[in-house]
Amino acid sequence: MAKKVMQLMAFLVLFHISGILPLDAAKADLPGLAAGTEAPDFQLKDLQGNIVKLSDFRGKKVMLNFWAPWCPPCKQEMPEMQKFHEAAGNEISILAVNIDPQYNSAKFIEKMGITFPILLDAKDEVNTQYKVMTVPATYFIDDKGIIRDKYLSAMEAETMWEMTEKMKQK
Repeated sequence: MAKKVMQLMAFLVLFHISGILPLDAAKADLPGLAAGTEAPDFQLKDLQGNIVKLSDFRGKKVMLNFWAPWCPPCKQEMPEMQKFHEAAGNEISILAVNIDPQYNSAKFIEKMGITFPILLDAKDEVNTQYKVMTVPATYFIDDKGIIRDKYLSAMEAETMWEMTEKMKQK
């Protein structure tokens, strides 16, 4: 009996680590910064070597996504983010932070036709600031720099719209 319980616990831990969570779990009070707190400012280089600061987006809504090139749910989410980015226009900016930039993501990004900024967290500083424990992890930040929501799983474009709409209500 104890062996079966341990196997079940190991299975659940693997699902959590991989980012494959049911929708209700993705919205639960899981690790990371809480809604209502100020989003920590940061500056990272993008794939072209340009410095990008979160504070430069003050006055705009931001979808801050943490991902990794080795993460299957992250790879699945990228085309959905691109679709959302194209449809949203100036309504919300997407910043996607690659937490493992030693893996070359440039070819993947080019192949997928991604046009939103991909930032490189080479020293693990930003994902540590945001207490990222699983990827993908996404924070929705309002125009005043306040975290309004977080989502800890891969999203489809429709969910991104729903999360953006929720920010208008807060």
